[in-house]
Amino acid sequence: MSKIKFCGLRTIDDVYAVNEIFPEYVGFVFAPKSKRHVTPAQAEKLRAALSKKIFAVGVFVNEEISNVAKLLNEGIIDAAQLHGEEDDAYIKKIRTFTRKPIIKAFKINSADDVAKAEKSHGDFILVDAGAGDGKTFDWSLLKNLRREYFLAGGLNVENVVGAIEMLKPFAVDVSSGIETDGHKDFDKMLTFANAVRSIKEMIILE
Repeated sequence: MSKIKFCGLRTIDDVYAVNEIFPEYVGFVFAPKSKRHVTPAQAEKLRAALSKKIFAVGVFVNEEISNVAKLLNEGIIDAAQLHGEEDDAYIKKIRTFTRKPIIKAFKINSADDVAKAEKSHGDFILVDAGAGDGKTFDWSLLKNLRREYFLAGGLNVENVVGAIEMLKPFAVDVSSGIETDGHKDFDKMLTFANAVRSIKEMIILE
């Protein structure tokens, strides 16, 4: 079964919701230009309230390596997700400071983008349509992708089951698809998680 990542948590109520629904991953966005941005101090408070069994991912865009490493080594996040121009040299340098996992995000518009993603030195890759704008992309481009990945971009309760059945990604990553008026919506979060988990139940029944 694909794992679940709820990205863009900002409030303590968001954390209480995920502690009840229990996705495998959550994301804290540290990119200042994002409407879901949190500061390291805010993330530390949210992490303190988060279940220790849920993996916390920090989302960055061209951040100073020392800042990323500090958040990883202080245990505020368990992994770093890179959404900017970070290359393999950047990833290699982070690994001189920490052994925590690195997820490199790629915007997918063509088969060349898929090939580039496949060669990444990241521990995982994330494939997306853009930068948290809630849009999907041509999923057929992923048919030859030969490594585990997080699928993001425009996922919601209406399309996530079809996406998993078609692609069987390692994880599905959702943010705007579980929001109402720009805020995390408990009912949408729960419905999304139940939809993903229903696939496993169908497989068992078959």
